[in-house]
Amino acid sequence: QVQLKESGGGLVQPGGSLRLSCAASGGIFCIYVMGWYRQAPGKQRELVAFISSGGSTNYVDSVKGRFTISRDNAKNTVYLQMNSLKPEDTAVYYCRHYGTDSWGQGTQVTVSS
Repeated sequence: QVQLKESGGGLVQPGGSLRLSCAASGGIFCIYVMGWYRQAPGKQRELVAFISSGGSTNYVDSVKGRFTISRDNAKNTVYLQMNSLKPEDTAVYYCRHYGTDSWGQGTQVTVSS
């Protein structure tokens, strides 16, 4: 199992920005797809974005143009830059290591005025 630890969540006003980080340890990082998911209260966990080992990215339609996923293989870290945040982006955000199906503990993002 790979250990994943998310950070960077918090409370932000609508239109604001946050940058989430997910640091991986205990396994191979660079060759595997990494993803960000989120789960809002009362809803199922959904995929937000993923990035391949080579840097190819894919996003759910609701965040396209606002969120950017990236990775630093030298630091075993994946990032999610979130801009123009909306109240509907409020959720717990999780990262996932696809190679071992490992998940982090999540970080809360709250968008509210």
